[in-house]
Amino acid sequence: MATAHPQNVHADDTRLEKDFPGHGVNGNAMKGSTTGVEDDSGDTLKRMRTAGSVNISSELFEKLYLSPENRVKGELRKTFGNPTPIALVGFLLSLTPLSCDLMGWRGAGGNGAASTGVFFFFGGVLMILGATGEWIIGNTFPFVVFGTFGAFWLTFGATLVPSFNAYGAYVTDPQVAAANMGNPGNPAGLQVPGFNASFAFFLVFMGVICFIFMICSLRTNIAFFIIFLTLVCGFGCLAGAFFNLALAYENPTNLAAATRASRCIVAGGAFTFVTSLAGWWIFLAIMLASLDFPIQAPVGDLSTMIKGASDKKKVSEA
Repeated sequence: MATAHPQNVHADDTRLEKDFPGHGVNGNAMKGSTTGVEDDSGDTLKRMRTAGSVNISSELFEKLYLSPENRVKGELRKTFGNPTPIALVGFLLSLTPLSCDLMGWRGAGGNGAASTGVFFFFGGVLMILGATGEWIIGNTFPFVVFGTFGAFWLTFGATLVPSFNAYGAYVTDPQVAAANMGNPGNPAGLQVPGFNASFAFFLVFMGVICFIFMICSLRTNIAFFIIFLTLVCGFGCLAGAFFNLALAYENPTNLAAATRASRCIVAGGAFTFVTSLAGWWIFLAIMLASLDFPIQAPVGDLSTMIKGASDKKKVSEA
């Protein structure tokens, strides 16, 4: 039995990921005549592609991890699974129903209050877990993105929970507060201008951070860029809705502000629904690539089109 030398096995093992199913190694795969061992070693190595031993391109790396390929110490990417898909699941199963609620499809509404548990356990827990996994394997950009949105979903869910008293704290009239028998989360706070204007500022600055993410995503792919572009627009519309709600509650005769608020909520839901569509496409692309599926979903790779500073430096020094 001819056995490939260990140094040959590792010669092509510089960039290996644990994202493909193993093809299995046949114990008889290396049987043959004792001549031409070197000629057969290449074919043998091809048959030895198992989970954690596939050399992937920069484009595939970017598709799997939503980040340009980077070098990190150790072999954690061979040891752990790809955390990106699970974070996307949390994001999509929180945002997609919320988008439908905001647009009022089939009578939905309530700013997603029916999905409060989803915001905590899908949006919050899964995205924080995904962010932690990205941090462990050294992917800074998706770590920051997933961690930010994990915290966002926890914050949004907590705002909807009465016991957090996010809106009840704005009820300062003793008679109105007494109607709720002193319990936190007085729903009357939802109609206080101060609460609506304050929450609008949170959405404004979520839009700001998404704008920064959008610029950074120009080094990833088109689908990821579309996600942040539409999120910037969506957060802008929702911030405008809450600002107009504050005006409407301050002056009940201001019907124009109430109308603008309603339209902005629907527009915000439409933008975030487009965000969801792009996210579902990326999720599909990652899952197909992770399984080495014969059909792949293109995401519009930008990592090779927009060169990094280190790549430009190498070219200038060459």
